[in-house]
Amino acid sequence: MAKEDPFGEFASRGANQDYYLSHAWVNIAIGILMRNIGRTEYVIKKNGQAATGGKVFDLFNEPNPFLNRFDLWKETAAWWFLEGEAFWYFGNDYSGGLPDSIFVLNPRRMTMQVANGSVVRWFYGSDGDVVPLLPDEIIHFRDWNPWNPWRGVTPLVSLRYELDQDTWANKSNTDLLKHNAIPQGILKTDQLIREEEADLIEARWERKYGASSKNRKIAVIGKGTEFKPLTFSPDVLKLFDLKRWNLYTILAKYGIPPRVANIQDVKSSLSGSDTESQHAAFWKYTLIPVLKNFEQIVESQFFRRFALAERGTFDFSAIPELQQSEDAQSQRDIEEITAGLKTVNDVLLERGKEPKVWGDTWYRPANVIPVNTKEL
Repeated sequence: MAKEDPFGEFASRGANQDYYLSHAWVNIAIGILMRNIGRTEYVIKKNGQAATGGKVFDLFNEPNPFLNRFDLWKETAAWWFLEGEAFWYFGNDYSGGLPDSIFVLNPRRMTMQVANGSVVRWFYGSDGDVVPLLPDEIIHFRDWNPWNPWRGVTPLVSLRYELDQDTWANKSNTDLLKHNAIPQGILKTDQLIREEEADLIEARWERKYGASSKNRKIAVIGKGTEFKPLTFSPDVLKLFDLKRWNLYTILAKYGIPPRVANIQDVKSSLSGSDTESQHAAFWKYTLIPVLKNFEQIVESQFFRRFALAERGTFDFSAIPELQQSEDAQSQRDIEEITAGLKTVNDVLLERGKEPKVWGDTWYRPANVIPVNTKEL
């Protein structure tokens, strides 16, 4: 029996189902990730100092005539979160050496040729043509894939049932809304009516209050006829709980706290401190690890490949969500230094900075005096 390939099953579905297009919360989650990554500055440094010019600086400052330095990372991140991989291409005019341009390719159009356990050639499908690309012409951002060691895997692969459930729930809700023009109920009468009379009443009701008519019309019911409203069945009400569960599952998969997505739990108040902590956690545990991963990929596939003296890092110093957290940490450090629990050099070491010559000496506050317990 052939081994089941869950990735292949999802990929075959993906050919006909683009969840970024059809699923609102997938689109919203990736949009949140993109926008915030676009807020970060990618700094080119040489000998530890920020560069203000040079070929490498110019390349990342304007990757190509149609792409600015922020969109380069936004588009890279978008494909990463949607497909689990992204491709940079050095352009049709590239012939070796340090490239002059960077283009972000669509991973869905990429195929590969593998020989002797490595990719020897890539192929990019564009407008009916297939363009061969050498591995030296691209940079491949790839997340771990247990089914294919040469390609990334979409984060949505484990959510296909939740996404399908949401699609079916949306369809059911849409069907309910489409028929909402009809008063939800039944017409009852204690009189005996013939089949043709029942058809006549049904046709008259449909004509006046059916789906093609305007909502909220007043129904005039004849003598002896009773209108009995109908409520949603428990199965229909379960759809709303299911969609809420799937929403939190999608946000958790992408590492987005609910408050960052403007989701407020009805059981808790929207407190300022909780909102700030969730925004800070979003950066610390979701965005920064991803961006550090990007740094390492570019480090190995670009800077080291071309033996460059420059290096690239993301600068988070201008992110307000992190600054608030840093201010609180600084206050705690000051309090611990004052109490003698740390020295200045202890704090500098934790922050990865150079120690001070005088930083190992603890300076006791002048207004602190010893107290003998016997005097108490």
